[in-house]
Parts: sequence; structure tokens; C-alpha cells
Amino acid sequence: MSHNPTAACRHPRSLRARAITALACTVFGVLVIGTGTSSPAQDFSVGTVLDDTEIGITLQAYAKPLMEAGGLAPGSIAIRMVVDDSINAFATQGNNIYFHTGLLLRAKNSNEVIGVMAHEIGHIAAGHVVMVSSDMAAPNAISLLATLLGVAVGIASGNPEAGMAVMMGGQRAALGSFLSFSRGQEARADQFAIRVLNESHQSTKGLHDFFDRLKGEELLVTDNGDPYLRSHPMNRERMSSIEGTMQTSPYTNTPLDPELERQHKRMLAKLFAFLKPQITTLQRYPVSDHSVEGRYARAIAYYRRGQFDKAFPEVESLLAEMPKDPFFWQIKGDMNLSRSKIEDAIVAYRESLKYLPDAPEILSALAHAAVESGKPEYAAEAQAALKHALTLDPENPGAWDMLARSYAQNNEAGLSAYAAAERAILLGQFGDVARYSMTAEKLLEKDTPTWYRLQDIKVLAQNYIRDMKDKRR
Repeated sequence: MSHNPTAACRHPRSLRARAITALACTVFGVLVIGTGTSSPAQDFSVGTVLDDTEIGITLQAYAKPLMEAGGLAPGSIAIRMVVDDSINAFATQGNNIYFHTGLLLRAKNSNEVIGVMAHEIGHIAAGHVVMVSSDMAAPNAISLLATLLGVAVGIASGNPEAGMAVMMGGQRAALGSFLSFSRGQEARADQFAIRVLNESHQSTKGLHDFFDRLKGEELLVTDNGDPYLRSHPMNRERMSSIEGTMQTSPYTNTPLDPELERQHKRMLAKLFAFLKPQITTLQRYPVSDHSVEGRYARAIAYYRRGQFDKAFPEVESLLAEMPKDPFFWQIKGDMNLSRSKIEDAIVAYRESLKYLPDAPEILSALAHAAVESGKPEYAAEAQAALKHALTLDPENPGAWDMLARSYAQNNEAGLSAYAAAERAILLGQFGDVARYSMTAEKLLEKDTPTWYRLQDIKVLAQNYIRDMKDKRR
């Protein structure tokens, strides 16, 4: 797994919107880079926004037929995860859907997640999403986005530790109130979900079963309850509508898609093993469980505790069975890197990229291993991997940070300062932008694409600093 700015942080349409977006990315991305050193290890602190390649592929596989049936362009909706054990999912401006990990872990099967996803896509299709105006004062934009993703207000001050105290008590209540939909909006999202599920020949049973479980808890809602109940209030009319569809639809008893269930089980195993204590993981996936997901969960659980003598045999058994699986090679690379076996990690990441060459997360992991090696012979490979990753995900501050380090190791001070400026602008560190830009401008050749890009960065930083000064008057 790796951190990335959310899709809401991509391609802002104006300098002012970009400045506000950069500040939002600071809130989202403060856990991405803390001290200028990078690590492929994921941070699972509550409120962290996760962007995992493997799970992302699973969620997009769920979304594809729904979007086709709804007439939405493929890939036009970004689906993210927020580390939080409560049950919640919500849609925001920019065609983003966020799932709490608690919802994914409590779903009984892929059809339940698909049902909830269909409902949330319905909110986007109908325009029932959180609107963040680009004309809002930047601090208000930060506060709103921080609330949405459960990130503590203290992050805005640049204190990474503040990001740990998130989405508790009153914050969850405020989130539920802010995202709350009317009965009419809920009914329209339900009807959209029912339609796209039927048109994609999928059962509405998952949607019904998920809502039915929540309905039983509705009268018990408190400030500490699951926010989905506050933002998507249940009522008898809604359930009757879904039940009526189940009685008439020819797809109600359609079996679960075997491939989607396979992906679902792996997703749950991965999330469970990364999020839960080892003892809990081993109780759910005991050594007697020889399934793929069982071995995968145990490998991660052992890896998290540094028990490599137990972790590696689990991974090797998976690779013996599925030698072309990129994610098993990736976790093998992560384990080798964690125990400072840099050469072995590089080999594993290379193997992973043979089967999934366009995965920014794995490209960045390979580059990280190459940079950590400190060997000049790996500099070209690290830079090529990072440039490829940044063409796929240009607003990943972690990749820019590693690129800056790689250039520095290769004695390319101008390019290193430029990459550091790119990282700083994404994190809203405008003082650092000015400092790095000044250094880069002295060293880079004029009238090149990189030099012109540097001018854009300088203007953005200068405009932001001027706006902040004007606001203080």
C-alpha cells in the first residue's frame, strides 16, 4: 500500500483553486512525508487516506459494470479508502467516493460492497455531493476537507502527530450532519442503484442485506455510532422499494461472481492483516487455513511483527502457486526492504513490475530500494521508475521526494532542487518552494521544459504568499 493525494487533489483548474487544493493536499498528505525520508511501509493511523493498487483494482472492478450501466465514463470516479473502523461511505465533489475500512471489513461479500457503491455512484450521478467552492477562504477549505477525511485540525500547523487524533466522537457526528441527505435524495440514489444493478445483471440482495443490518441499529445511533446511519437515514419506504425490486427482478438470486469474490476475499485478508492485531488475524486465518487469502493474511501479520522466518514461507508458497502475481512479489520486496536486503528487494520489485508495469506504488517502491542502496549504478533505474510513476500520478509528493534524493545522489543539484520544489508545492510548504526554486533556477538550463515548469511553481508560491499577506491586513 502507498499514500497518494486524493483524486480531489488532481488537475485544479485555476491558480487559486490549485492553491486551495495544495493546502487540502497538505492535510491529506502530511502523513506521506514527514522528514524528507520515504518508506514503502503503509501508515494505518485512523484517518489516513489509503490508495492501495491491489485493492484499488478490486474496487474499480466492482465499479466498472455499474458505471457502464449508469452511462458514466470508465474511470471517471475515484474510489478511495479512509482508515476508520466505523461503517461509512460518502461521495464528494470531483467524483470521489470514500469507503471507510470498517465498512469493507464488515461486508459479508462482494455484492454488499457493490450495492453500497451503486448507491454512492447514484449520489454522484444526481449531483448529491459535498461541494467545496474554489472561492472559499483557504482555511475554511482546509477545515472542511479535514473534517470530511477525519484529519485533525492541528495538521494544518505542520505537526504530523496531530493527524493521529481523528474522526472521534463529535467529529463523526459533524461529518454525519454535513453529509446528510434528504429522503428524496436517498430515494433517487436507491433507484439509481437498483437500475444499474439490474442492468448489469447483478442482485440487489447485497444492497438490501447491508441496509437491513444497519436498519436494526438506527434507533441506537449516538455520537459514537456509525456515521452511515446519520448521513443515509434508513426508513421503511426505502426498504420496501428495494424489497419490491427483489421480488420482481430476474437477477435477485444470481450467484456471486466467482472472480469478484476471489478479489473480495484477498482484499479483506489484506486489510484485516494490516489493520488488526496479529493475534486477531491468526484467529481468523489460522495456520490450518491453506487458502490463498489465509496464507496472504498470515504473511502480512508475521511481516508486521518482523517474524520473517514465518512470513517468507507463506509468501514463497503463494509465489510457487501463482508466480506471476505482482502483489505477492511486491510484499516479498517490502519484506526484504524492511530487513535491509536491498538487492533482494530490487529483484522482487522488478519481478512485480513485469506483470504490472503501470503501478505507481510499485514503481515508487523499486525506486525507494534503489535510493536506499546508495549505489550510483541504480540511479538511472530509480529515476526512470519515478518519472514513470509521476506520469501516472503527477501529484505524489513521496515520488517527488525520492526523485530529489536520487538526483542529489547523482550530483544533479539543480534537478534535485526542482524535484524538492515540486514536493513542497504539493504539501503547501511555500517557504520551501521559494528556497528550492531559487537554487534550481541558478543551476538549471534556461528555456527548457523543466525551467518553464519551475517558473509556474514560483508564481503559484508567490501568489499564495501575497494572498496570505493581504488576508492578514
